[in-house]
Parts: sequence; structure tokens; C-alpha cells
Amino acid sequence: MTNKTTDLALFLARVEQTLDRLDAWLPAPVTPPDWSSAIAFRWLRRGAQARLEAITHPHLIRVEDLQDVSDQVARLDANTRQFVRGRPANNALLTGARGTGKSSLVKAMLDRYHAKGLRLIEVDKQDLMDLPDIVELVRGRKERFVLFCDDLSFEDAEPAYKALKSVLDGSLAAVPDNVIIYATSNRRHLMPEYHAENLQARNVDGEIHLGEATEEKVSLSERFGLWLSFYPFSQDAYLDIVHHWLREFGLNDAKIEKARTEALQWALGRGSRSGRVAWQFARDYAGRHGGGTKR
Repeated sequence: MTNKTTDLALFLARVEQTLDRLDAWLPAPVTPPDWSSAIAFRWLRRGAQARLEAITHPHLIRVEDLQDVSDQVARLDANTRQFVRGRPANNALLTGARGTGKSSLVKAMLDRYHAKGLRLIEVDKQDLMDLPDIVELVRGRKERFVLFCDDLSFEDAEPAYKALKSVLDGSLAAVPDNVIIYATSNRRHLMPEYHAENLQARNVDGEIHLGEATEEKVSLSERFGLWLSFYPFSQDAYLDIVHHWLREFGLNDAKIEKARTEALQWALGRGSRSGRVAWQFARDYAGRHGGGTKR
């Protein structure tokens, strides 16, 4: 009897250890954050544990600081204004050249509308599988949430691709009307496109029918109701942005005019005339010529 009791005790101890190890891998319920503590949040996952972390000092940008993208600003602003007013609005995909203001435009919407209840939740690509959990976490809240997926692109057969596709349009569970998705990407269709895929296209009675691989890739981007395209800046547009930021750093017109040649050389060295490059040059130039912090 004593041996049997000892064996049973050992067995139960092993079962308890096994259950403890399983608990470490099972997802724990996500505790809602203090929604009043911030206007922006970041979804963080570490193994089986996930949480929404408040971003207490978000990088906000004024709409007025976005130069030479007035059409894109107007269209996303109108969509966001509809959203915060509780009216129908579209998920938005911002695509195009790097450094042209895609992410900055989304941040500018938060700056403009956070006082009206707009909130932003940043979700990394590797965490897109958690989108249904995030949606359920904010369902029923009075705030209006933008789920922000920055610099988004997928390789073939990534599971996160289908997770995003399902949340956008295709899941049986309805997405609440206080949630919208804004995504930025350098790829218009979010996935790599190959020359061989074009060979799959067919001509039927004068109509072009895409191949299955291309159809699959287009189907994700088509789930975004609003497409905004960003293009490389011309030399004049690039210099306009440089001048804007130098004025923001407090430099006078004479110093700004002298910066022209250096600004063009800076862009040539970086191989890009983008808004980001213009901002970086202005910071460097202002620092070397007595500029102050940005107003």
C-alpha cells in the first residue's frame, strides 16, 4: 500500500509539472489597458503572452508639415473625418516610394483627430494573426480605433496574409464600426510579383483574365476601399520641403537660400529626393548653422 501511494504521488507530481509547462504556452486573457492613459497603443506579443502597451509619447506630425502631398492628405482626411463622426468609411492602403509621407500622414490624422476620440493601435506584421483578438478587445468602446500596419509586405504563403485578408473582408465575424485599418507599403499589392505570373493571363473574347497567382495577390489589396499612391518628389518639390523644415528650425531666408546646393548634394549622396531625406538634411543643416528645435 505504501509503494502504491508513493507511485501515485509521483505520478500526480509529474502531471502537475506537465500542466505547469502547458500553462506557460497557453495564451493568457488580454487585460484591457487604461484607455485614458494614451491616444496611441502598441500590440506586443511575447510567446503566449500578449498585451496592449500605451505609447505615452507618440510621434505626432502636423498636417501642415506634409508638403506636396495635398491630394493624399485631403482624401485620407475626409475618410478619417467620416470615421470619427461615426459615418461609413473605408480601410486605407497607402503605397509608393519610400520616405514620401505615407506613415507621416497616418500620424497626422491622429494628431488632428485624437481630441475627437480617434485612437491608434500599431500592429507589427508578425502579430497580424492576433487581429481578431484586438478587434474583440476594442469592440463596444466609445473611441474610434485605427489599426495601423506600417511598412507592410508579405512573402508567398505567409499566414499573416490570410489573417489580414479575413479581418478586412471575409470573416464570418463582423468587424465593429469603431475599427478601421490603415496600412502602408512599398508594394501596391503587398506581395512580390513575378514576370512568370503575367504569362498566366488569358485573353477571352477580348477580355484579359489574370492568372490565379495574380488574382490571389490583387484580392488582398482590393479589400482596402481607399488606395492612396505616393510618388518620388521632383527636385523643386524636394527643395520646397527642405525650405519648409529649415523655416521650422528658425533659419532666416538668407541661410535657407544658401542651403540649396548642399541640399541637392545631400539628396544625390542618399540616392533619393524624399521627404525623409529633406527632413534629415534640414536637421543637419540647422544644427550646423544655429537653428533651434522645431517649432
